[in-house]
Amino acid sequence: MQRFSITLISALLGISLVTGPVEAGGAKVATTRAERCANLSRQVDEALETHAAATQVTAAKALQRKGKRFCANKKEAQGIRTLAKALKLVGVTPIDPDAVTPKTDLHSKEKKP
Repeated sequence: MQRFSITLISALLGISLVTGPVEAGGAKVATTRAERCANLSRQVDEALETHAAATQVTAAKALQRKGKRFCANKKEAQGIRTLAKALKLVGVTPIDPDAVTPKTDLHSKEKKP
């Protein structure tokens, strides 16, 4: 019986290590660099569609291809920077999923003139 318990505990521990960290108490899990690459690449695709008339579209497409190559070759940091440059060329600010949005103070009172 004890051997079965140890085996079960080992199996459960192994599963928890394989599945990775779980959000605890509503805490947000940080985005990996590979996920960030994919998110930025999608954002560039959308930006190129909506800003097709931008003067730098050709340069942005070239940077997107270069950024995708970096990401595919496990050089995610370079890929992220390159994809962000592509977005900026068409006038779009890269969205950072891990950025903390400022909270508004609901209890402060506005001063009236």
